[in-house]
This record gives sequence, structure tokens and C-alpha cells, in this order.
Amino acid sequence: MFVASVLSGCASAPVIPSGPPAVAVWDPEDVSPGAAGEQGIEEVLALRIVEAARARGLSVVERRKLLLAVEELRLGSSALAEESTRLRLGRITGARQMVFGGYLTVGNRVRIDLRLVDVETGKVLRTASRTGPAGGIDALLDLCGKAADDLFPGGG
Repeated sequence: MFVASVLSGCASAPVIPSGPPAVAVWDPEDVSPGAAGEQGIEEVLALRIVEAARARGLSVVERRKLLLAVEELRLGSSALAEESTRLRLGRITGARQMVFGGYLTVGNRVRIDLRLVDVETGKVLRTASRTGPAGGIDALLDLCGKAADDLFPGGG
């Protein structure tokens, strides 16, 4: 009797995930007019955002896990362009939050915009933007790092 009551109590107790929410980071997109930026820069920027998230103790869904889910679902680039599809991938991979963003270079200025989105609701939880002089990859990485620090001010 005692064992049955203990087991039934355990079975009905909700499982609440402990620790910080898992975050998935998508490569920021180059939305500059006539965008023909450096190849692979988006992935480097995403890694800078991942560093900022991890520095605040957040758990990050590995990029490889996201790509495996994309392959498994046989999603093309047109499907991935839709935020709703990427949010669905977040749920599949266990992410509770996702980071989306883009950067824009006009003349000698560059701006990076990031947003943290709740995977379940699609609600934007927080945004961060930084603008500065365009000065190649180092300047863009610096701006991205500062925006990411703003996006994750105190962690989970």
C-alpha cells in the first residue's frame, strides 16, 4: 500500500526541467543591399553569439544537432527561410529559446540586430542592436559580441 501510494505520487508529479533554458542560435543573415559578403561570416557570427550564451551559463543546442534535424526532415533552404519552420526545429532539438538576427552594411556603417524568441509561443523575449563603423570581420565580430552580451544580460 505504501509503495503504491509513493509510486502513484511520483507518476503524477510533473517533470520540471532544471537549469537554464536550452538556446539554439541561427546564423545571422546578411541583409545588406546586394549582399555578397564574405563566405562563412554568418557562421562565425553565430559562434560569437554561442560564446556569449555559454559565458552566462546557458545551455546551447549544438549546430550539428540542428543540421541533423534539417536533414532528417528534408527541409530545403526555402522552408528554412520561414521562422516558423526554424521554431519547429527548435522544439524538435530541445531548444526552449532561439536566436535569430541579421546585419546590414551601408556605406561605412554596419548594424547588427538580434532577437531571442520563445520556441513554444514564437514571442520575442528580448532584442539587441548595435551600430558602428564598418571595418571588416573584426569590427563586425565586436558589434555582434556586444549585441549578444545585451541579449543575454544575466543568463537564463
